[in-house]
Amino acid sequence: MDKKIDRITFYPAFFDPFGQKQLKMLSHSLVYTTDWVNLNSIKIILNLVINPEYLNLIRKKIRGNTMNSNSGLSYVSEYKRIYDDRDVLLKRYKSVRNFFNILCEPLKTEDYVIQSMPDASPVRWHLAHTSWFFEAFVLQNAVKNYKSLHPQYSFLFNSYYTQIGERFTRSIRGLLSRPTVEEVYEYRKYVDENITEFMENCTDSQLKEFGPVIEIGINHEQQHQELMLTDIKHVFSMNPLYPVYIDTYAPVVDYVPKQSFINFDEGIYEIGHPGNDFGYDNEFPRHKEYTKPFGLGNRLVTNREYIDFIEDNGYKNTELWLSDGFSTVEREKWSGPLYWAKQDGEWWNFKLTGFHKVDLNEPVCHISYYEADAYARWAGYRLPTEAEWEIAAGNLPISGNFVENGNFHPIAIPEEEDNSLKQMYGDTWEWTMSPYIPYPGYKTLPGALGEYNGKFMSNQMILRGGSCATSKSHIRRYYRNFFYPGSRWQFMGIRLAKNN
Repeated sequence: MDKKIDRITFYPAFFDPFGQKQLKMLSHSLVYTTDWVNLNSIKIILNLVINPEYLNLIRKKIRGNTMNSNSGLSYVSEYKRIYDDRDVLLKRYKSVRNFFNILCEPLKTEDYVIQSMPDASPVRWHLAHTSWFFEAFVLQNAVKNYKSLHPQYSFLFNSYYTQIGERFTRSIRGLLSRPTVEEVYEYRKYVDENITEFMENCTDSQLKEFGPVIEIGINHEQQHQELMLTDIKHVFSMNPLYPVYIDTYAPVVDYVPKQSFINFDEGIYEIGHPGNDFGYDNEFPRHKEYTKPFGLGNRLVTNREYIDFIEDNGYKNTELWLSDGFSTVEREKWSGPLYWAKQDGEWWNFKLTGFHKVDLNEPVCHISYYEADAYARWAGYRLPTEAEWEIAAGNLPISGNFVENGNFHPIAIPEEEDNSLKQMYGDTWEWTMSPYIPYPGYKTLPGALGEYNGKFMSNQMILRGGSCATSKSHIRRYYRNFFYPGSRWQFMGIRLAKNN
């Protein structure tokens, strides 16, 4: 079967894993559709996505249609307090949970159980942990006499919530062969059935109490969908066979305009979430920050530009590096981004689509904070602060290369000469020079949910904007991602800034 993807964007918006078996499609190349496509199984969904013959059939059906506000998809992007509407909340729960099933469809059973490094987790664990989250924070508290499928699942699938109880050691999750993958899917189904029954029958007061927790769980699920993709990429990269997660081909771009800078005025700006829709606690409270005049690069740094840094002995020039950064370079023997290798004088990189020559015009990714900082210094610039990034994002639409686009890798920008900000969302998470610390007046959520973000506010750096593995409905202008400065296995890239 020809597996070439024909640039299709798919949203499993209303796929119902409990009976309907329907999928709503959005086509990147065909405008938008609101038509329904009947499918027999999840496997056919993947055939539809990767088989041009299926795609042509869909084209005939949906050409000329456009998405409207009554299509039922409005909650996929901007939504406000979806927990006030149990039907909308339940549909979103089902769609996001099912999207995990779709992302796992290309995998074989053996792929689910491997853990390639302590920072990563097996696919099976991600599937179980996200189910445990709903069980621990909703079902155990909201459903009288609720019983888990197994009394030890809380011990196995709790991540770091110390208030809930003991946990299995993170670094050795890949040593476990049980529960089996089949049993984990049974666990997911069991939790889904109980959450569905609860949401359909709970009182309005229960919905008001637990609806916000379910919404956190939905966003938590999307975080782990991205982590699953980056973790399985690391797993596959360890295999000399270079397994292909899925075959897809990004559009070829022959030329990327020279980078320019967009200037922003000095001033006092409001930073942080305004509170009009969902946000994690670390995005609050909204507050004022003074910013000096600055310029922000109009696009991400490309592979071509980063290779110039490498070939100028960037990894050997100690003047460019923070002390911890150069120590890491020496200890880990870094000579380029993660997943890069030089063969016969040419750079190659491993992607979820296989092992390929480096596309010089694509954004560089799998870069640590240390590398991003050193590159910026070599280029004569710096990284932006997170406040600068948020100011620049302004009212820009949330559009870009997300997981729904099906590229599973950053893509080159179109050949446009206009001096506007590009790639602010999607493609790669963008390192900032801001440490992950609380905003003035920050308060954690009460109870175990307060462990979600606040206790990690030490020794980590902020990233903004989302990546090619992030769901479009998950990201927002105020989103604060955070990782240790030496981390590289996420889709992390570089945007430059300068002082004016």
